[in-house]
Amino acid sequence: MNFADRLKQLPSASHLAALHLLGADGQVLATLENKPGQAGSLAVYAALAALYGGHITPAAAHLGLEWYAEHTQDALTHPGKHPNIDRLLAWAEGSESYRVQTIAA
Repeated sequence: MNFADRLKQLPSASHLAALHLLGADGQVLATLENKPGQAGSLAVYAALAALYGGHITPAAAHLGLEWYAEHTQDALTHPGKHPNIDRLLAWAEGSESYRVQTIAA
């Protein structure tokens, strides 16, 4: 399934203004906003967090890479082009979990 079709199956993230990805120390590592160019990633990360108890675990990262579909291969071919996918690639190979903090719209 391609990314656009996958997005149609994910829960809406329209109720979110943004989400923060937090490290073990509670520091904000990244913020995804509900705006053009980030809304799809916001939906992916929010759905993963909902499935994995508010965290992005290595297993969640692997699933997210599947959801990004054709964009995952593009990220592998062009490191840095898709930072939200690059993050999941790194986290899928690690052992840490990252907490997701949602910001309501």
